[in-house]
Amino acid sequence: MTLPVARTRDEALLHLDLTPCACGSVETPWESGVVGVAEELAVAYAGICADCGAEREYVFGLPEQETAPHGWPTFGGAEPSQLIDAGEWLWVADQVGSSVPPDPEEGARALAMARAAVEEVLKFVSEGRDRVPEQAFWTDRGLRVHAAEPGRFRVERLLVVRDTYRDA
Repeated sequence: MTLPVARTRDEALLHLDLTPCACGSVETPWESGVVGVAEELAVAYAGICADCGAEREYVFGLPEQETAPHGWPTFGGAEPSQLIDAGEWLWVADQVGSSVPPDPEEGARALAMARAAVEEVLKFVSEGRDRVPEQAFWTDRGLRVHAAEPGRFRVERLLVVRDTYRDA
């Protein structure tokens, strides 16, 4: 059995935030630990939905090479995500970047997350290409974001957005 890989804890927790319970809530206090699955190590996240009490559990494969944290957030290394598609990454950047708190410290964290999310979109682009490929969209949300404005997934535009979040 091949499990989707969570490159880092930050990526796994964001994926869990993007994956609501059947009741629609994302309010779940998660506990995690290393488990064995088919004679390989994996990481399991388990919790109880705060709204409906449903038990929730997700198991992710471990990356071949660990990604050392380099600030917050650290979503992964050079390879693209297997959990969050390019459209969802840009949706995250839009959500976080459009509601930056006025507090300087909190605002800086929000902008760092928005910038990092755009950097994750760029990881789907092969060298020499000028846009995110169609196969980088596989979730309903990601496909909707792409369909609404496919031009936003051109490298040139993504770099401008990333740099805007960095410079803000």
